[in-house]
Amino acid sequence: MNVLAIALATALGAGYAPVAPGTFGSAVGLVLWWLLPQSTAVQFAAILVVFALGSWSGSVAERHFKRTDPGHVVLDEVLGMQITLFLNPVGWVGALIGFLLFRVADIIKPYPANKLEALHGGFGIMADDAMAAVYSNIALRLVLMGAAAMHWTL
Repeated sequence: MNVLAIALATALGAGYAPVAPGTFGSAVGLVLWWLLPQSTAVQFAAILVVFALGSWSGSVAERHFKRTDPGHVVLDEVLGMQITLFLNPVGWVGALIGFLLFRVADIIKPYPANKLEALHGGFGIMADDAMAAVYSNIALRLVLMGAAAMHWTL
């Protein structure tokens, strides 16, 4: 069970990237978004499942790596991309903009995301990125509204 939890927490190894593992985890999230049917129900279910699996596997990973919120754990970034793109009608250009917005929000961790990472275990690991992704989702909506006003398709 430990091997499965670590595999999930690291997004099948993306978290072992030698530089910017969070960016690689976000890229996995982008690929997952692309692979999922563009159905609200399926995407919402994916968000719930990834959050639950991340909360469990993140707690196991903290014990395994013997540290709080270890850098190898990137399933939270996968979740972040799912939330960032949720209900945003985008193509690849818009999805890449969402990717950049999420990376910035994940690094900056605006309030209350910075407080949520203090929550215990895997739940805290997932919660701060989920909140950063909510901000990214809203920012992406604003970008899309601006693009629509300019008659651009993203």
